[in-house]
Amino acid sequence: MPRDRLYLLATFLLWSGLCLAQEPPPASASASTNASSPSWSYNLSLAGYLVPHDQSYASPTFTADGTWTHLEARYNYESLETASLWFGYDFSVGKKFQLEFTPMIGGVFGKTNGIAPGYELTLSYRRLQLYSASEYVFDTDNHNNSFFYTWTELGYSPVKWFRFGMATQRTRVYQTGLGVQRGPLVGGSYKKTSFTTYVFNPGWAQPTWVFSLSYSF
Repeated sequence: MPRDRLYLLATFLLWSGLCLAQEPPPASASASTNASSPSWSYNLSLAGYLVPHDQSYASPTFTADGTWTHLEARYNYESLETASLWFGYDFSVGKKFQLEFTPMIGGVFGKTNGIAPGYELTLSYRRLQLYSASEYVFDTDNHNNSFFYTWTELGYSPVKWFRFGMATQRTRVYQTGLGVQRGPLVGGSYKKTSFTTYVFNPGWAQPTWVFSLSYSF
């Protein structure tokens, strides 16, 4: 791996580690709880893309969330054979109408190399939920290849274990006749596992199918 990529990765990991070590405990914790490590939650997901007239591929994502800290690793998301590592800060407000917001900074390396500011956002109201994840990759090899990526979906859950809705995305991993792709989604969940099927561009072009499986622990 070239020195500039190693430097980028090492700097990002060091920064994430320092921020993680400084993560504050919950405000309501007792003195004994404050001395212990914060609790963490994890999610592992795998999305399979069936792309017409192009290469199909799988994109795994791993996230870890502490009291405030958000860590994330992606592969085949910004480009094929490309990984990205992320550090973010979790914010959450509201009860009936809930907003969860995570501003992030990421390092991208592989076939695409760069620095990427981004965010993840979730708005929830009763059985309705809006989720959006966006980033802008500043390509350090060729600034003309810098690109804005986004994934947004709106889902409704008539029952706890089932949801349906619409999704849109803008990506450079594969090309279609549409700059912004859109289509329906349908999914279900059982305990800590969820599965969602997306169909992009039906009626506009030959559809791209995306199958997403995730597990939380």
